Amino acid sequence: MTWKHPSSPATKKFKVQQSATKVIVTVFWDSRGMILLDILPKGESVNADRYCETLDRLRHAVRYKRPGLLRSGVVLQHDNATPHTAKRTKEWLERFRRDIIPHPAHSPDLAPSDFHLFGPLKRHLGGKKFEDEDELIGEVRDWFSKLEANFFTQGIYSLLPRWQKCIALHGDYIEK
Repeated sequence: MTWKHPSSPATKKFKVQQSATKVIVTVFWDSRGMILLDILPKGESVNADRYCETLDRLRHAVRYKRPGLLRSGVVLQHDNATPHTAKRTKEWLERFRRDIIPHPAHSPDLAPSDFHLFGPLKRHLGGKKFEDEDELIGEVRDWFSKLEANFFTQGIYSLLPRWQKCIALHGDYIEK
């Protein structure tokens, strides 16, 4: 409730424009570029079963895009999200002999997608209006396809000093 004088002008109500629904994107990339961009179908959420399906798609993508990568050892970096730590996911990782880089809690500065990829993507999409989800997804795919290889290389190499700082602080939370 707002107190005002009886002769005060009426409060203006702003018309809220409904935004597009959220699009959940799972990204797998290395120093040479994008390996897999997996977009969650509308209405679905990420759980361990869905994440393991995405890992299966990753195995398929790697087999065709980077044939030697599976033999040389793919190391995944997971945060502590439930789909990443679930029993089903751990069994999948063990079955396909995938290693995981440990990720201290509350450390987005150690997740290359968070500190290197999604910021520029958000800036690119900022202020743009999309008619529907398909148009948004097309724009996201287009943006990723236009990134040069050195963009990905810089993201991977910038992880090293961040990890060194984390190790020096014995895994304590890192502030800017």
